[in-house]
Amino acid sequence: MNSTDPIEIPAHHAVFSVTALSPRFPIPPEIPAQALLILVSNQRIAIYDGDTPQIYSQAGLHTNIRTSCLIEYLGHKGAVPYYAAGLADNTLLPEGWTLSGVRELYGRIPEEDLANASFAVRMIGSAETSRFCGRCGHETERVIMERSKKCPACGLVSYPRISPAIIVLIMRGDTILLARSPRFPEGMRSVIAGFAEPGETLEDAVRREVQEEVGISVKNIHYFASEPWPFPDSLMIGFVADYASGEIVIDNNEIIAAGWFGLDNLPTLPQQMSISRALIDYWINLKTDR
Repeated sequence: MNSTDPIEIPAHHAVFSVTALSPRFPIPPEIPAQALLILVSNQRIAIYDGDTPQIYSQAGLHTNIRTSCLIEYLGHKGAVPYYAAGLADNTLLPEGWTLSGVRELYGRIPEEDLANASFAVRMIGSAETSRFCGRCGHETERVIMERSKKCPACGLVSYPRISPAIIVLIMRGDTILLARSPRFPEGMRSVIAGFAEPGETLEDAVRREVQEEVGISVKNIHYFASEPWPFPDSLMIGFVADYASGEIVIDNNEIIAAGWFGLDNLPTLPQQMSISRALIDYWINLKTDR
């Protein structure tokens, strides 16, 4: 692949991107009765699993919930504001509602709703970890003109944390490198990923993570796509790269197995809701369209 070659990104790569909600500042001082809530508990989403599963609940119906949880403004769709409500552990859900992980919602609700659910989980997670100032320990206050918290004692402003991480598809002839993490389900393999370090370019992060985890060198690093990943606050930046040199030597920590795979011997792959699967699908399409 040459540096000028375009990369055609699979349409499903950005499942977790929030495109339907537009923020309007200042944040409304009160939650109007017509507002829609997404109920969040321990990184899980409340869902009404009826004939048409839904994740939205009318704010006016749940005064008891609104007074006992964290509330984070998400944005507007048309004239309707949307909020995330972080439930306390002992909060009873409305009748007919159950909790589900975000990944498990894939295929059960529209992708737009899945993106909003992911955003709600991320914002509640941010609210839970920014209730007190990281500098002086004072309780923070919401800033109504942007997504941030401010310490009234020392003036420190904090924003929702975003942790950049690289994820890279490595190609070698008609094969790709797929590795197994000890955290993966049995039999599944995926591409290499890891967090960027302070003072490091994303390209350097790709080279370092690949070298650390599987012992090889890569070249021709190209940007692919990015995806906000709310588990809890990653921004996954995807790349494709070519094998350059070296033999596979796994670190036996982050990676417990790795090898080169072709179209005829692919293992169990990640779910399609992930950028890791989008990278692999890109390569599969590249090889099958030739």
